[in-house]
Amino acid sequence: MTVRVLIADDQQLVRAGFQLILSAQPDIEVVAEAATGLEAVEQARATQPDVVLMDIQMPGVDGIEATRRIIASGPSSTRVVILTTYDLDEYVYDALRAGASGFLLKDVPPEQLTAGIRMVCRGDALLAPSVTQRLIAEFTAPRAAAPSVPGMERLSPREREVLLLLARGWSNQEIADHLVVGETTVKTHVTRILNKLGLRDRVQAVVLAYEAGIVIAGWNTP
Repeated sequence: MTVRVLIADDQQLVRAGFQLILSAQPDIEVVAEAATGLEAVEQARATQPDVVLMDIQMPGVDGIEATRRIIASGPSSTRVVILTTYDLDEYVYDALRAGASGFLLKDVPPEQLTAGIRMVCRGDALLAPSVTQRLIAEFTAPRAAAPSVPGMERLSPREREVLLLLARGWSNQEIADHLVVGETTVKTHVTRILNKLGLRDRVQAVVLAYEAGIVIAGWNTP
């Protein structure tokens, strides 16, 4: 399977650098580039990429609004990965709420860039566990929590437990080790959680868990 990628960044050198790295991979194809958010939306609609690498700071329509439009109008298989200079950027949280599936630092090593793109294309979240809790905790605190979450009552006790561990930024394997179950079992739980809550991916589950007060920032145990 070839992963089709759209690179959206207002800096030509950044786009050229990513293009060079990705084009060297036999299973990754750069199908388009965009220098503005509006171009990103138009190119995403025209090429329907598997993954969009989206810069936040762009002229006109910014990366957050572009992400929102792409998720709303594009195929459900399209994933958006936010490009950021810092690992704790207040705009990253807004982009995750808009539907992005994770983020990458612009100075990420080539092997992590390509691995991250493949990971997102498979439907996994691209949020480093070491950053997830810090990121969400920092920027959910001032926001009003939702009084209730539709579908939450449909979660089984084990699914709710898995959701809390997702909110800590744990990987499937870490959750499996903690619960003493197989990784395949965890994947099944995650799929059911997303279906019951009507979410696109595990990143959206993490955001929902904090926004709705299901898990409180700083908790270390489910």
